[in-house]
Amino acid sequence: MSTGPVADDGETPTTEDQYYYDTGTGEVQRGRGSSWSHRMGPYPTREAAQKALETARQRSEAWDEEDRREHGE
Repeated sequence: MSTGPVADDGETPTTEDQYYYDTGTGEVQRGRGSSWSHRMGPYPTREAAQKALETARQRSEAWDEEDRREHGE
């Protein structure tokens, strides 16, 4: 069983090794720089963090569809 992302050296990365999307500025940052209320992540790569809003939208749509199927809508 995986315990989360693994760094190149085989160690579990710290929060400073991961990327976050700042919803306030629209920028990607490495490490937890912004307030939790404006931070999405962590993401293993800068590219994944740049797609944070799109990923969240896709997941939300999938969950909504699953709810509709479960409730017979």
